[in-house]
Amino acid sequence: MIKKSSLLILFIVILVSAIGGAITDGGMAWYDTIILPSFTPAGSVIGAVWTIIFALCIASAIIIWSIQPHDKSFRLIILLFLINAFLNVFWSALFFGWHLIGFAFVEAILLDLSVIALIILIWPKSRLSASLLIPYAFWVAFASFLTFTIWQLNS
Repeated sequence: MIKKSSLLILFIVILVSAIGGAITDGGMAWYDTIILPSFTPAGSVIGAVWTIIFALCIASAIIIWSIQPHDKSFRLIILLFLINAFLNVFWSALFFGWHLIGFAFVEAILLDLSVIALIILIWPKSRLSASLLIPYAFWVAFASFLTFTIWQLNS
């Protein structure tokens, strides 16, 4: 039987993905006009990586929800997951929606810090749950570098 909490986690991640994707799709005409570094992955690669990352995030959140007592540290982890979801969408808005590449770079750093904070907070409670977020941290670090490079090329 599927728990309501698992459905809620799934819903939130799908919502984040859908909103971020819609903002990204709306900015593609602009994106196609800017200078990109040679190491920019193809859109299909970016989409595949995000799909995997979102699946890993769902698994991580479900694991920590199911094993963690709902105490103060649990509430902090859940709050940090929600902040991370907001930062994920907000990066898309800054970059693709408003074309504020420099601000998107700073925000990407904050996004990566939120992923790293989640890994650190979750690690003592579930190494598996924390480990599932490691690819996310690496991807956002790469995306931060890519955003910085795009900002430099288009300034």
